[in-house]
Amino acid sequence: MPRIGTPARRQTLLSFASLVLVGVFAARLIDVQIVSAAPLAEKALAQRLVTVDVTPARADILDRNGVVLATSVVRYNLTVNQVELASWKRTAAGQVTAAGPLDAAKILAPILGMSEAELGATFEGNQPFKYVAKNLTPEVLDLVKAERISGISWESVPERLYPNGNTAGNIIGFMAYSKDSKVKVGAGGIEQALQKELEGTPGSMTYEQSKYGTIIPAGVHSETAAVPGETVVLTIDRDIQYFAEQRLARALSETGASGGVVVVMDPKTSEVLAMADSNAVDPANPGATSAAHRGSGAVEDVFEPGSTAKVITMAAALEEGVATPTSQYVAPYKYTAPNGQQFQDSEAHADEKLTLTGVLVKSSNTGTVQIGSQMSDETRYNYMTAFGLGQRTGIGLVSESPGILHPWQKWDGRTKYVTSFGQGVSVTALQTAQVYGIVANGGVKVAPTIVKGFDNADGTFTPKEPSTPVRVISSNTASELISMLTEVTQDGTGKAAQIPGYLVAGKTGTAQAADANGQMTRIVASFVGIAPAANPSVVVSVILYDPKSSIYGGEVAAPVFKDVATFALQTLRVPPSTGTLTQYPITWE
Repeated sequence: MPRIGTPARRQTLLSFASLVLVGVFAARLIDVQIVSAAPLAEKALAQRLVTVDVTPARADILDRNGVVLATSVVRYNLTVNQVELASWKRTAAGQVTAAGPLDAAKILAPILGMSEAELGATFEGNQPFKYVAKNLTPEVLDLVKAERISGISWESVPERLYPNGNTAGNIIGFMAYSKDSKVKVGAGGIEQALQKELEGTPGSMTYEQSKYGTIIPAGVHSETAAVPGETVVLTIDRDIQYFAEQRLARALSETGASGGVVVVMDPKTSEVLAMADSNAVDPANPGATSAAHRGSGAVEDVFEPGSTAKVITMAAALEEGVATPTSQYVAPYKYTAPNGQQFQDSEAHADEKLTLTGVLVKSSNTGTVQIGSQMSDETRYNYMTAFGLGQRTGIGLVSESPGILHPWQKWDGRTKYVTSFGQGVSVTALQTAQVYGIVANGGVKVAPTIVKGFDNADGTFTPKEPSTPVRVISSNTASELISMLTEVTQDGTGKAAQIPGYLVAGKTGTAQAADANGQMTRIVASFVGIAPAANPSVVVSVILYDPKSSIYGGEVAAPVFKDVATFALQTLRVPPSTGTLTQYPITWE
């Protein structure tokens, strides 16, 4: 009987072990290739598949004439897989002509405008992903692609461009990274207010990648197309906006004012043609402007309207039938109300015999208090709210302020009188334009808008849903007010607003606004006007804060109105028109 240690015995045991091992391998092979083939293949494919979001290019923002105010372009970030690049080679006629990261750097450095040493240091290493350069143009990327260097990849990134610099910047808004810092979203103005419409609907792309993270050309590939956003067409006229901003800047220089706003509006449609801020933000570089000034001062900053609000008191008196344009009043320099409250005009004068029109033309506080006293507090409050005070206009900018108008039941013994001449209430520049727009539109209120409509991806245009017109005062009252306001520019405090060839209606104002501490210490000089008076085409509201050369709106704001309104009328091709309006007497005997 042979021993275990004999060659024959060892050979038998080795043969048996080999058969067992082969059997295990065979069983495993059968399991992998036949029994579990499908599940394993699916698992392997799942490990190679990558799904990424496809973001559509952000839609454009245009002015009313199709001028591009904001647009998006595609830029590219170049990346490198250092592991894959290390094994890259380029051959010609069977010979290696370039290989590895250093040669790749030598080839790409001139294209990217980088030094070979800097690029070589970026290319060398064992990282599967690293950024090489960012914001490359398509032209530069095409040159990189043409070199066909393994390990070099790219990703597309959108870039927002603002061709007109800071023109209308406070309206357009700007972009900023979202809270998760992954994508940029609208962070002000129209960019923020219409974020959903502009960004469209993201799609997705699923592809098969190699172990190096690169796309396998013949691998699985599927895509859900992204839906482009809607191009936003604003009511703004870029040229009128630019001129208003430039004229406002000049006004600040000439008067020493600390800031200001100019609003230009079409009274028939309430479309805003311009909304200029003295602190214009550059949408491409919002960080250069303090956060407090990145929004639109025309809808954010509030102030007492002062004498420009007297038109509401006059409208109420006419509409309620307690006065006519020729009703007679005696306006002293100082007036004591029945409850003992005292009021005075801006300059000392003897008692004046003024008509209702004269009180408006002379901008008499004492006369206006008497007129307001002919109506109840509730009645006057209702007219103020009907004209839009104390509520947002609905223009669509998220930062819009409603202003301040306390319920009439909370008016104290002084507020019940001062609200008749524009104190004890705060408004925005846009609200003042809206008030005069109602008068210019025959007494009908149409909510101001800054969006004209949307250009859709299929080439159709969808106009913005218009607001429902609301009659505030009768057309007869509106006509009487226009005539009275025309007298202001002909014989009153607004003579500097006159435009050759056009009859102008309007009102001056001097009031106060809150400072940084909430105290009413800032001076506001204003002028709100309508032109042409007989057939209104534009309403222009000019607000100047803390002017040093004069505090009176007729001296510092009216000239700005004249120039901006003249430019707007010329741009809109409104023919000269003086028209025929009723002339009411200012005084009586």
